[in-house]
Amino acid sequence: MEKVELRFLRITYSHTHAGAYALILTETEGDRRLPIIIGGVEAQAIAIQVENIKPARPLTHDLFKHLADTLDIQLKEVIINDLVEGIFHAKLVLEQAGREVEIDARSSDAIALALRFECPIFTYEFILGAAGLKVEEGEENEGGEESSTPRLEKKPSSAASLDELRVMLEEALDNEDYERASKLRDEIKRREGTN
Repeated sequence: MEKVELRFLRITYSHTHAGAYALILTETEGDRRLPIIIGGVEAQAIAIQVENIKPARPLTHDLFKHLADTLDIQLKEVIINDLVEGIFHAKLVLEQAGREVEIDARSSDAIALALRFECPIFTYEFILGAAGLKVEEGEENEGGEESSTPRLEKKPSSAASLDELRVMLEEALDNEDYERASKLRDEIKRREGTN
């Protein structure tokens, strides 16, 4: 299967799930983004590493890193390898003394570890094709920040035409509302499949 390399982009607050966050990964060579909904604790574990915050005592992911370093275990790569009923699955590819093993992991834990080990993150094309969101040209300004265009009035997606759904999808991406964008993308794909 064709692997696609991703990189961490940001964590944003979820607009549709109270207390949840959207972990946003982006293609290293492309314009698609992969939003993964995670809990607050998982978001904190990632944010601590991204913000380079040193807790007084090691957190679980830091403990794993220290243990791996002590035992000369390398985390070679993280692969988001499946999407089952909207839940992303991942695996850690570890190597010790020339022996490679794969270990099942939650995607949030896998990303938290990938950031600590500074190892590559991959997914498969079929996952990115199913759950990735395309960022259209002009949706980011030169500084890499999202444009702050005003939000259009939200029309229920069930009452919208296909063209209106596409506009709503672009608007959701502009406003970093990745969960809404994901639902709109699914509705567009559903309707295109029935035509």
